[in-house]
Amino acid sequence: MRDVVLWIDHREAVIAAVTDDTEDLTRFLSGMEKHVRYSAFEGGAEDKRDRRFEGHLDHYYDQVIASVRDARSILIIGPGEARHEVEKRLRYEGLGKTIVAVEAADKMTDPQVAALARERFQQLRRGDVQGGPHA
Repeated sequence: MRDVVLWIDHREAVIAAVTDDTEDLTRFLSGMEKHVRYSAFEGGAEDKRDRRFEGHLDHYYDQVIASVRDARSILIIGPGEARHEVEKRLRYEGLGKTIVAVEAADKMTDPQVAALARERFQQLRRGDVQGGPHA
């Protein structure tokens, strides 16, 4: 079994999977540029762009979720809406019990994500941190 820290935003996801003695890092790129949501009328060009963006995100989130499906526990972190969006998707997929927390985090390097994963899951195993979802 593995524990996972998932750092995610709309452009990329970094997954640090912790096993007994290693951290394996996986990166997913969404292929999306920064997206600006428009408050345009239904059916306009901006509405079509928003639907395309959401469809692209669905595919991206599907890839990310497939890669963490076998995790024993998942800590979701990230700077924006994506962390909450993927949390909802995980819960919908029946994986809500694996989520130990959802937290805000700025951009992190791969080594920082790996170090956070090792530190947090060691704390959880020692009982230093209470597990359970919170935003």
